[in-house]
Amino acid sequence: MSTAAHATAAATAAEYTIADGILVRDHRITVPVDWGNPESGESIEFFARELVDGARRHEKLPLLVYLQGGPGGKSPRPTGREGFLRAALGRFRVILPDQRGTGRSSAVTAHTMERFPGGEEGADYLRHFRADSIVRDLEALRAQVFGGERWWTLGQSYGGFLTLHYLSTAPEAIIASAVAGGLPSIEPSADEVYRRTYPRVLEKNERFYARFPGDRERVARVADAVAAGGVLLPDGDTLTVPRLQSLGLDLGMKPGADRLHWIFDEAWSDTAETRLSETFLSAVRARTAFDTNPLFAVLQESIYGGEPARWAAQRALAAHPQLDPSARPLHFTGEMMYPWMFEQIRALRPFQAAVERLMAREDPIELYALPRLAANEVPVEAVVYHDDMYVDAGLSLQTAGRVGALNAWVTNEFEHDGLHGDDVAERLFGRLAGRVG
Repeated sequence: MSTAAHATAAATAAEYTIADGILVRDHRITVPVDWGNPESGESIEFFARELVDGARRHEKLPLLVYLQGGPGGKSPRPTGREGFLRAALGRFRVILPDQRGTGRSSAVTAHTMERFPGGEEGADYLRHFRADSIVRDLEALRAQVFGGERWWTLGQSYGGFLTLHYLSTAPEAIIASAVAGGLPSIEPSADEVYRRTYPRVLEKNERFYARFPGDRERVARVADAVAAGGVLLPDGDTLTVPRLQSLGLDLGMKPGADRLHWIFDEAWSDTAETRLSETFLSAVRARTAFDTNPLFAVLQESIYGGEPARWAAQRALAAHPQLDPSARPLHFTGEMMYPWMFEQIRALRPFQAAVERLMAREDPIELYALPRLAANEVPVEAVVYHDDMYVDAGLSLQTAGRVGALNAWVTNEFEHDGLHGDDVAERLFGRLAGRVG
């Protein structure tokens, strides 16, 4: 039976208006947890928000569905025409879905995992929150709410991975696709990804310390205080040096170095530097807790597909002694996820047994149909950020050469969050409009 047939109870809430005259409609449908066995009975809610320029509410505008980065990230909650929305709302009705397990789409939390008595049962559940299920949800939404109308897609970061899976499985649904910082390798290997991205993380560290030279000593003193033990975060977790290092996740974003600097700017509660401040500890907890997006940590290595990763980031770490917690100056890690996180971080502990089983399983999904992508005729415009810390530009360009109808724009003007401004989206949409007509 078709994807649409197993999505039921489409509902649309009353319309409301937010800042800048943006009209909003909230949509929700019910979808099966397991698209491979939709008759199993268990279902979840899939939620999406539709935005349109209020002045154009009665116009027949093309649909643009936004594929959020992540994994485990919900769509943005707009407060106006910020970022890509400025360019998008001039052309489209914009659909902002919360990917399954996030936001209002039956969010998966630590509480969710209490349902499962063991790691095997938890792994059985979590495996249904990967790219294949996300795209099936989108197809159900398109059929149930939008009458099967073809749409444009805009994929940010992991949203680019979803784009290529979508083009591998249901290209007939898509008019054109834009991708920002998210062209994955179509020959999946988490080991190769981390072999390439660890050096980029170290490069971002050097840029950080070159920009804020005083932070070399300041960060080192903080790391020494943490290494001495007994430092507790506001939620009771013990702060360790590896957790402190994980603040580097932000270094690949345009404001990331500044945000990291300001966290350490208020590290001490006294001029003698004898006690770490509550402000600092609260900021560290907020940045490293995964309270609102645990699936980011849980599914991070699974997004690359292929053989089970089995903690590929942890294994690759051994090749970089600069990242040892005892090394000074202290170097920060990136978006890599490690086994210790599921022991040390409160929101992730309930996932530990299930994640261990996921890492060991031999059930990869086929993300990319190589012959179909090679023959692709859907226009794709992608921006590749030359200095991207998260998605290797070299792998992205290899992919660009193997996907039909895909044009790549390579630039070092932006970091991974270039889509948060409106220049990138405007250029991508303009190039696609010239091709689609």
